[in-house]
Amino acid sequence: MTATLDFPDHSTMPESALGLLAQAETGLAEAELEDNSAQRFATTYLAALRAAAALLALRGRPHRARSRPMSVWTLLSSVAPELREWAAFFASCSATRASVQAGITRAVSTRSADDLMRQTGQFLELVARMIRGSRDQ
Repeated sequence: MTATLDFPDHSTMPESALGLLAQAETGLAEAELEDNSAQRFATTYLAALRAAAALLALRGRPHRARSRPMSVWTLLSSVAPELREWAAFFASCSATRASVQAGITRAVSTRSADDLMRQTGQFLELVARMIRGSRDQ
């Protein structure tokens, strides 16, 4: 999954975006230490949610006159179309995360938790570049 990056003006960046990104990075680090696959999956998914929320805090929510609740992943696709594939991927993990939260853990294997962690790491790196900008440019 690839995306074209827009680098923000840091003078107008909301602190909430940086705070949520830091929480996402901390959450992923915590997930790496988790022995239980189901908990690792849920913690990793939460890190991805926080990264998406950080980008939403930066770019804002699309205005709709009669807004109904939307998932973070739907909103992300709307405000950052270049991340549509990532949003679809994480949305596909939502039911598993909900199951884990409900105590149903049989759908989460060590491999699925590790795969989600790897994908989330890539997503966090991308979002961090989008939020903080590239130091190389």
